Amino acid sequence: MSKRVLVTSALPYANGSVHLGHLVEYIQTDVYVRFRRACGDEVTYVCAADSHGTPIEVNAAKAGMAPKAFVEKYRREQHEDFKRFLVEFSTYYTTDSPENEKWAHRVYQALKARGLIYKKTVEQLYCEVDRRFLPDRFVKGTCPSCGKGGQYGDVCENCGTTYDPRELKDPRCVICNTSPVVRTSEHAYVNLRKVEPDIRRWVEAEGHLEPGVREQVKGWLADLQDWAITRDAPYFGFPVNDPDFPGKFLYVWVDAPIGYLSSAEHFFAEEAPADRRLAPGEFEASYLAEGAPSRLEHFIGKDILRFHAVFWPAMLQATGLKTPDRMAVHGHLTVNGEKMSKSRGTFVTAKTYLDAGLDPQLLRYYYAANLGPGVSDLDLSLEEFRNRINADLANNVANLASRVFALLGRLREPLDGKDANPEEAIVEAARAALHLARGAYAALEYREVVRLASDVASLCNRRMQEAKPWEEPGSPGSRALLFSVVKALRAIAVVLAPILPVFGEQLATAFGQPDPRAWPKDLDPFAGPPVVARNRPPQVPRLDAKQVAKLIAAPAEPGPQPVSKAPSPAETATRATARPVAPPPVGVIQYEDFAKVELRVGQVKGAEPVTKADKLLKLSVDVGEPEPRTIVAGIAQAYPDPQQLVGKRIVVVANLAPRPLRGITSQGMLLAAGEPPNLQVVTVGDAIAPGTRVK
Repeated sequence: MSKRVLVTSALPYANGSVHLGHLVEYIQTDVYVRFRRACGDEVTYVCAADSHGTPIEVNAAKAGMAPKAFVEKYRREQHEDFKRFLVEFSTYYTTDSPENEKWAHRVYQALKARGLIYKKTVEQLYCEVDRRFLPDRFVKGTCPSCGKGGQYGDVCENCGTTYDPRELKDPRCVICNTSPVVRTSEHAYVNLRKVEPDIRRWVEAEGHLEPGVREQVKGWLADLQDWAITRDAPYFGFPVNDPDFPGKFLYVWVDAPIGYLSSAEHFFAEEAPADRRLAPGEFEASYLAEGAPSRLEHFIGKDILRFHAVFWPAMLQATGLKTPDRMAVHGHLTVNGEKMSKSRGTFVTAKTYLDAGLDPQLLRYYYAANLGPGVSDLDLSLEEFRNRINADLANNVANLASRVFALLGRLREPLDGKDANPEEAIVEAARAALHLARGAYAALEYREVVRLASDVASLCNRRMQEAKPWEEPGSPGSRALLFSVVKALRAIAVVLAPILPVFGEQLATAFGQPDPRAWPKDLDPFAGPPVVARNRPPQVPRLDAKQVAKLIAAPAEPGPQPVSKAPSPAETATRATARPVAPPPVGVIQYEDFAKVELRVGQVKGAEPVTKADKLLKLSVDVGEPEPRTIVAGIAQAYPDPQQLVGKRIVVVANLAPRPLRGITSQGMLLAAGEPPNLQVVTVGDAIAPGTRVK
């Protein structure tokens, strides 16, 4: 019986276009959803535009639009961009909906009924011209620590110091540039300390959070702060409708996660296929009630972890609803090793990527090749992106499929496996990849999935080069090999289909194989229909540097920027204050000096002694380029059997000038530790692909 799963991604703020940083999360989630569906599970994937808050109201006014129309404009644009990158939501709704208002008030009343809401008077900056209290990002002034002007009211971007907006020197309202005053206001706070044991039980339960993430959240619980859940008018959001808090509105971070529930309810009531329609009560019983026969899984970025791992469980528990079964947390995206920046042209939107003529599937593949279950940041190195696509997809998989397809056209009879036994090594590798990839997908170890598929393709390419079936394609040995390779390509198509939906389908059907989107647990890729050359397999043109460079846009002219949805002080982590750096001592290099050394992961493809050189070995190393490099290393005394190095993933200095050694041109240097005979080559895990930068 299939499992029933409700999956969500964090809700994008309806205030701007989708960029490549956003796409990390939605591609990660979509890949997982496609995998679960391929395994036969009933998966509902919901998302929505995060539509409330002061920034929406202010930016809508700047655009001369009503807030609802402003939100809908960006909701539609975002949804179209997601679809272009093959992210398929069951629904892409909005938090400004009647369903969400109903749910938000229900959660609020549940918190109040449990005695968790209390009134607190706070001092805030107030603009007498605009007649409004000013959130942190609506105030600019001079940093009280370093004296830098033009800093927002929560953190100094120059020195990293965090502060209360009232501490700013010469504060100014960002809307009208007048000086605000300090006023008091009464707000609703949630006493989280009262329910800390309940939150902690969820945090510490196995499977909800990755161990590293769990420890971070436990640190917050050790110093738990109460949470302000109301805002003053004017505010685009839901009114509290509580006589204890007249004129107040629910803070956007209250109704945003509730949008997961309301969007799912909307889907089942209005958009689901007829046989899956559920009335609101049925939906709640099936998906949200304690003990409901389903799983709830959230995918979020590390910047919103506090809201989801501390506040959100408290809201659900108070309402008597089930808490998430898993919360997957990912890191941020950097471009060429740096934070995305409009001034440097590295703030890349989905539209910029598509305008460069790049297939969206290539970005999906690159992200998957670098994604694991942890919160490490993912770097979009344009050079590594190009090398990865060229080496893995263009050279290894697509070229293999094209070569085999051409040879099948020279055969008189289809290959059905009856007249030739498949090659045992390929059979074992393909079946193992299918088995191991299922576990890797479930654990969100997409890097391992990509490695498994790549290794099967590499084995097939190696056997093609060794056997040369093009010389006698009709011989029994050639027919056995071609049959084996095509069936292995079927396995590769199944493994990669969640990442590359179009490519995977085209790869399988090119040879008359079944749709790879079905992945039963007992799937045997070597069973099924005969092998035929039906349609030309999918092509992956090699990327050139100029095409990829189009992603980096010329810096835009400075102009008015939309107001962002800023974190509250509770969200903002304390940052270390920057201090002047003294010159390094003699013999100590600067970071910039070290950055000149380009270290890459390489996989040893071959190793042999160098004639008349007892200390040298000649290695053939794949560093993610079209052809392996030759590297000569003085490690022979430590590795008397060179073959023990084959297959290992080592670290190579990749930008070293070529150097002749014993008549051989060495194209790099490897890292090793110790002295012969107790020397060891530095290695990395098998999940790290050849060509990956070591940082």
